[in-house]
Amino acid sequence: MSERFDVAIIGAGPAGLAAAGVLGQAGCSVTLLDEQAEPGGQIYRGIGSASGPRKSVLGADYAAGASLLPSLAHDSVTHIAGATVWEVTPERDIYYSQAGKASGLKAEHVLVATGATERPMPFPGWTLPGVMTAGAGQILLKTAGMLPPSPCVLAGSGPLLFLIAAQYLAAGFKIDAIVETTPRGNLAKALPHLPGALLNNKYLRKGLAMLASLRKAGIPHYKASTSLVAEGDGQVEALKFTSGGKPHRLACASLLIHNGVVPNVQISRSLNLDHAWDSLQHCWHPVTDASGATSLAGFRVAGDGGGIAGAEAAAHGGRLAALAILEDLGKITGGERQARSSDDSAALKWHGRARPFLDALYAPAREFLEPADSTIVCRCEEVTAGKIREFVDLGCLGPNQAKSFGRAGMGPCQGRYCGLTVSSVIAAKLGKEMDEVGYYRIRPPLKPITLRELASMDLDDDADERPAA
Repeated sequence: MSERFDVAIIGAGPAGLAAAGVLGQAGCSVTLLDEQAEPGGQIYRGIGSASGPRKSVLGADYAAGASLLPSLAHDSVTHIAGATVWEVTPERDIYYSQAGKASGLKAEHVLVATGATERPMPFPGWTLPGVMTAGAGQILLKTAGMLPPSPCVLAGSGPLLFLIAAQYLAAGFKIDAIVETTPRGNLAKALPHLPGALLNNKYLRKGLAMLASLRKAGIPHYKASTSLVAEGDGQVEALKFTSGGKPHRLACASLLIHNGVVPNVQISRSLNLDHAWDSLQHCWHPVTDASGATSLAGFRVAGDGGGIAGAEAAAHGGRLAALAILEDLGKITGGERQARSSDDSAALKWHGRARPFLDALYAPAREFLEPADSTIVCRCEEVTAGKIREFVDLGCLGPNQAKSFGRAGMGPCQGRYCGLTVSSVIAAKLGKEMDEVGYYRIRPPLKPITLRELASMDLDDDADERPAA
């Protein structure tokens, strides 16, 4: 493994780009690995090549991401695009594949900035062709200017659902209905957090403005919807649900679903870092300090991968992590770090004021956390919620045992899309808390890799250890 860097950053979203800018300016040798062909992450995906009209459709918040791109201009920053990281070792060896060839590198410090992933939203029919996540629909719009087939229905809960509806509206695309699943009782639970949110009402004002634009456009909005079922013979054809005490059936050729976002913890879990259960966001996140330091020396986490806070907060978190790394490398003193961190620390705290209110307001509905027996929860291996409950009756006490009982979590996604649901179903069946039941043990390779890619690796004399895969 010949390539060695001061810092390796995994993820070229706002946190990774912001950190690369600080480290590059200080002359550190930095490698920035990202799966996408262009930097920007999910929120700023394709920002470097987006046309003026597309930026206008996606909004000012999206266009603002272009300000982070100069981070890559530093001579000491190497951006490796199209790189799929499939193993990270505690010794800070990183293995990845690019264009069908596997490679490795080593770093003195590693910053994990892999962002968020959409929370699973299992319900009957959610695996039908034509049903996709709202995030996937947004990716198509950002990267290719593509829109889903009509009629199109959006279903679920959370700010992203309304954001993509507003973006589609700005693109001149007709949305046939929004089926919101936010439980009615959530508002009462969120109200105690409202004073904090009012101290930073930027997000509230944006949300209200989006809702007003959707109402003005006359888009049907079904609230507190339950009992979702997607129907179709080989392709989604309709969505059935109950709203206002009445059953509804909406014809659709595309159904975009969303149930909030959660930290992407695949790498942090594979490293066996300490994690904590967040009952408000209903997810796990790595345990970190204010600079992103984790339970394993040499590893930091920044951005939504350490806790959902949004793109702007992620950039501030990336800079704070970078400044701490500079101090560890002896590039700056503790006093310099403290002075340079003050603005980002204050901004990060300000951005976090609205989170408790938003997290309580858009807490996921119980029917998606503990779906009906017939609902598939592990898409890769086609394991239903009922099967998971049967496993518990047979003595299964956690998600890792569920792998042995029925292969749940052992498919190509390595538990990304079923991990939270499997743990939720087991916890409910056992009458235990989520942190008692736990999560999958994540093992390399983190993403599928071929034997041809492994065989293509150049292993020099210093590479005494082979990748675990």
